[in-house]
Parts: sequence; structure tokens; C-alpha cells
Amino acid sequence: MMSCHTGEIDGYMIEGHVPAADIRRLLDERPDAVGLAVPGMPYGSPGMGPEDQREAYEVFLIRRDGSTEVFTSYDAA
Repeated sequence: MMSCHTGEIDGYMIEGHVPAADIRRLLDERPDAVGLAVPGMPYGSPGMGPEDQREAYEVFLIRRDGSTEVFTSYDAA
């Protein structure tokens, strides 16, 4: 789940180029989790090139027990 940037917002960790809409959803839903991660640096994710040329990628929810699940999937443009 490693990437290039780590942040914290309202008790949740954000790793990588996580779209703002997913962060807003996380804060609205307030799951029992560590936070969100976008592993690597997928082209077309926020700050990584034009969204209309993005490659497919997934945003993962990291649970407190260390397990992960797909929070959001983004198809290739």
C-alpha cells in the first residue's frame, strides 16, 4: 500500500494520490479503519497527469486489523 505521500485528516491516514471525493466519503461514512491508500503513482490519479488519460486504479480502505478492501475503483479513461 506504499506510495509517495502520506497525510492525516481527522484521525485517518491518507497514503498516495487519493481523490478528494474518496476522502470526503471516508469522512462522511466514518468506517472503523486506519485510512485510505492508492499504492504506487497511477497515471491520471490526482496530480499524476490528465484524468481523461488515466490508467485503471483502485483506492483501498485499510482496516485496523491490517486487512484491506477496495473502497473505490477507477476505470481507465
